Formats: sequence, C-alpha cells, structure tokens
Amino acid sequence: MSNNQVINDIDVKDVIVDMAKILNTDYEEENNEYCIRIPDDMGKGFVKGIKFSNGVGVLETVCLLKRKLKLELGKGVVNPLKIVFNRDCKFLYCNQEDGSSNEVERLECFISSGSIKDHHVFVLPADEPISIFSIEINRKQFEEKVDLLLSEMDQELEKVFRDVNGVNSFFYKSQYSLDISEKIDEFEETEMSGFLKAVHSEGKVYEILTHCLKQYLDDLNAPEKRTIFRKVTLEKIEQAVKIIKDEIDTIGNIITLSRRVGINQNTLQSGFNRFYNVSVNEFIRNYRMEKAKELLLNTDLNITEITYKIGINSRSYFSKLFKEKYGMSPKVFQSKNREDSEAYKTA
Repeated sequence: MSNNQVINDIDVKDVIVDMAKILNTDYEEENNEYCIRIPDDMGKGFVKGIKFSNGVGVLETVCLLKRKLKLELGKGVVNPLKIVFNRDCKFLYCNQEDGSSNEVERLECFISSGSIKDHHVFVLPADEPISIFSIEINRKQFEEKVDLLLSEMDQELEKVFRDVNGVNSFFYKSQYSLDISEKIDEFEETEMSGFLKAVHSEGKVYEILTHCLKQYLDDLNAPEKRTIFRKVTLEKIEQAVKIIKDEIDTIGNIITLSRRVGINQNTLQSGFNRFYNVSVNEFIRNYRMEKAKELLLNTDLNITEITYKIGINSRSYFSKLFKEKYGMSPKVFQSKNREDSEAYKTA
C-alpha cells in the first residue's frame, strides 16, 4: 500500500468509507457512528466518525502507526470547515496548492477552510502516539445555525462560516483552552448509549465549537490581555509547581521561574491565582511551611538546619512565618511533638 492516499472528504462517513478501502478493512456502523480499526500490519488504534444534524460531524483518530501516512483530501470539491484539536504528537497539515506547511504541535488547534482550488494534506508520523479530535462542518447544511453563533464571531469568522461555496481559504492556529480540553474529555468519556449519548455528544460538540470561537476572539488581543487559559498553560503552571517543590531550598524569584517554564510573569501569577487561589510567592511560602512541619515531625534536624532546607536564610524570619501559620514557634512545635511521641511510646 502506498503511503500517499486520497480520501473523499465531503462528510465523516465518506472519510471512514475511503479509509476502510485504503486500509483494506471493514468499517463498523451503528447509530450514525462509523469506525475502522487500524490493521495490525499498519499499527493499532482506530478512526471514528460521528454524524450529527445540520452538517456537523466529528472525526476521532487515536492510533500508533508503523509507518508515516499521508492523507490527501479530495480536490475540486467544497471540503468541510475543519476545527482540529491535536491532543498528542506533532503532525503536518499542508496545502499543496500554495506550498504552505503547518506543524501542529501537541495541544494546538486550527480552523481551516480551503477553496475548491486548494489541495490539503495531513501527514501523520510513524511510531508516535496520535490523538486528533476534529469537528467537520458542511457549511451549506449548517447555514441556518450561523445566526445563533454570531455573538461569538467577528466579521472575518462570519465570512468563513458563510462561505458555502468554498471560494476563500482561511487558516488560524493557536493553543487550545483548558475549557476545550475538558469538553473533549467529556465527549469522549461518556458512558451513555443510544439516544441519550447522541444528544449528549451533539451538545458537547456545540460547547466545544462555542469555546473555540470565543478563543479565536480572545487571540485577537495582545498576549498580556488574553483572558482564556490554554491547556498548555495549565501544564506549565504544574511544571512550575513541581520546580518549586523539588527545589524549595534554592528556588529563585518569579522572573526566573516564569522563564524556566516558558510563560510570562503575569500569566504565571494569573495561573496560580486561578488554580491555587494564591500568588506564586504565597504558594512558595505556604509550601515552605508545610515542608518545615514535615521535617519537624519526621526528622532529627534542628531548627537552623530546617531553615536552610526550605530556602530561608533567617531563623527568626522562619520562626515568625511558622508561628503565623501554626500558632506556635517551630521550637515549641518540635518540643511538643517529641513529648507526644515519648508519651505514646511509654503508654
């Protein structure tokens, strides 16, 4: 089998039917869901298509391929408007008509609208975990729904959704939001079945679409003025937390920390306030006190040694912070704990 394959891209069922032919396998069909399993000689995983009303569909690709696969979308037709979310390894999305090539990194999304002259191609890597969630919209069938979404669009995006004849090309790429990530999880992890699953899933698709449109508008702002948290930002916040905990004795200032995790100071502060309800410095101070308490309870280190272990150079300052948090000095806390421990042993 050639690694370059052309698929009909009119709707999600066409994609599944053509991929089944390409992979020389069958597809399963149930309640407007279509699924193929990746054959063993190609790798493992699946590609699933789900059709909803008004020309909306979803494609889920979760697989590990043994060799690179190049999927060319049919040329000379109005392809669906694509809103694609990359949940795992990097892949390429190309337009062979104008020679453009876009690397889509993990936790990035893009909105793509090709003209009938365009020739779009997905290039999926070998030996890397692939997880792609894509909303596919037939704009002619979706036309009556556009008015309901106008409040979430600017003029440029409205033109894209109303371009039912595929006259113009459009491409926008960004890191997708934490809200979108959570909604995709809810879509994929539902335990419902039958009619209830169909209703739930279609609702989630519209929630994801709405969040994506809001994010597009948010991205028009300067980076420091954006208000929507990206999933990748949360991961960087968690990376900062790990650095703080692993290096509490030597942790630098917020400027150094923000540089290490790759986000600006304002975003780092906003992230800590959102997810931990404290500033970065408050988080560091709180963790230092928690670590000090743990060391007082579980080691024989003296107060001075513990002071340096948690990255504080002044024993008196440490005592002041500890008393503010626990209502007693570290020396009193340590003595009380040792007395309680001795009393327990002799009881």
